Amino acid sequence: MEEEKKSLNFIEQIIEDDLANGLKRDQIRFRFPPEPNGYLHVGHTKAICINFGLGEKYNAPVNLRFDDTNPEKEEQEFVDSIMKDVEWLGFKWDKVLYASDYFQQLYDWAVQLIKEGKAYVDEQPSEVITEQRKNPAEPGIESPYRNRPVEESLDLFERMKNGEFESGSMSLRAKIDMVSPNMNMRDPVMYRILNKPHHRTGTAWKIYPMYDWAHGESDYIEQISHSLCSLEFENHRPLYNWYLDQVYEEGRVKNKQREFARMNVSYMITSKRKLQRLVAEGVVTGWDDPRMPTISGMRRKGFTPASIRNFIEKVGVAKRENLIEIQLLDFCVREDLNKVAKRVMAVVDPVKLVIENYPEDKEEWLETENNPEQENAGTREVPFSREIYIEREDFKEEANNKFFRLKLGGEVRLKSAYIIKAERVEKDENGEITTIYATYDEKSKSGSGTEESLRKVKGTLHWVSAKHAIPVEVRIYNQLFTVEQPDAEKDVDFLNFINPESVTTVKGFAEPGLKDVAVGEPLQFQRIGYFTKDQDSTDDTLVFNRTVTLKDSYKPE
Repeated sequence: MEEEKKSLNFIEQIIEDDLANGLKRDQIRFRFPPEPNGYLHVGHTKAICINFGLGEKYNAPVNLRFDDTNPEKEEQEFVDSIMKDVEWLGFKWDKVLYASDYFQQLYDWAVQLIKEGKAYVDEQPSEVITEQRKNPAEPGIESPYRNRPVEESLDLFERMKNGEFESGSMSLRAKIDMVSPNMNMRDPVMYRILNKPHHRTGTAWKIYPMYDWAHGESDYIEQISHSLCSLEFENHRPLYNWYLDQVYEEGRVKNKQREFARMNVSYMITSKRKLQRLVAEGVVTGWDDPRMPTISGMRRKGFTPASIRNFIEKVGVAKRENLIEIQLLDFCVREDLNKVAKRVMAVVDPVKLVIENYPEDKEEWLETENNPEQENAGTREVPFSREIYIEREDFKEEANNKFFRLKLGGEVRLKSAYIIKAERVEKDENGEITTIYATYDEKSKSGSGTEESLRKVKGTLHWVSAKHAIPVEVRIYNQLFTVEQPDAEKDVDFLNFINPESVTTVKGFAEPGLKDVAVGEPLQFQRIGYFTKDQDSTDDTLVFNRTVTLKDSYKPE
């Protein structure tokens, strides 16, 4: 029991303590509450995995609630993409809900606060309100409208709702404490006028609740037991609790907000404003560009849901922010792809090799394994012929004894095929090798059981039959930025740190079976890296994105 207690993270410990203090197990409920104003990114994966992971652990429902209180920035497109991302990560929500479902209830509660003398309509511009709040070391200045008659505030608030006033001309503020050291408690704005159509409610509402008012009350309506959010909301917790106290009814679950550290990953940015700049200024091709830290970008690059969930598990749930090495994410991706990716042969920097003693009109279909990591992955057949492509870097005219690939006079095994020996080369006028001429040992066929087939040679190369090869475009992705924290320097534009070599496109050839591969299917290009077929693929040209390199020296601690 003591061992189990030690293995709990601090959020699980809070839940266990609440259960010990009378919370019923069937009262545990969580939510993931994104605002539908953009695409989810790597930072959101932590909140998703924590909330849905706790739901799985405690067999508790998890709501997907869209915090749609700002019609200026929210769109149905983002609602759809968020739902797709959560599903893709492998999680199932209990209900899809919206803060806008509760607009009437929130309004009614606000009216109740006005009647109790705990809220008032302020006619000052937002800039003046901000100025009057001052700073934590200096007491705030009360609004001249703070003590206006209740009936006056009730009348104005209703007229605000009915659209009688211009956007920004009035607001409803909670009457709390203008000298509180916590700035959030200095008469926060509860509602602002915004004459904008809402993606769900249309033009029914002219006033919209602020995040702090809508968020905790939505949790209360849904009877969320544990409202988990990132650390920047820690100093919002007293306001969360104050709002909750105003509407709480005895006997109901009293939701509690708790905070965990945000996830910052090296070489990535997660500011929506900065990501928007990358898209708007054409640095990337869109929100799902494989270099973007969005879930849609990671999916397109070839990351798997299991690898991302494993990454979040390794990062853990902490109370203090730190920078997570991107190598850990790549490690988790590589670890999962090694298990699930089908092995295929593709040549990304091809040079032709002619086997001179192999009959010109002959072709064979050779058996090769799909994935040695999976018992039931089976085998497939690949075509072999007199002319093949190998990687240019796999051949040298002259090399020392530490070069175990092909050199003149040297032998290598072709994967699942024969042992060959390089005899001579042909070059163009620039001295570039255009063709390698070789001979093969016809009795050395892999798996044939002959004495020659069992002969050991140092190197094994991948290859593609030239006669059967299909052309492929291969996109080699690297980090989008050249520094670990591109937005750390306040006085330097983060775009100064864009990596000019974040993507390189090369033309190569692949075995013919790749034309039937589905978009997004994980593959290992043997000896090169992990790849996936991109949505830009056409019948004429297949496009593959590099997900991660085949190996890396990084090992997690």
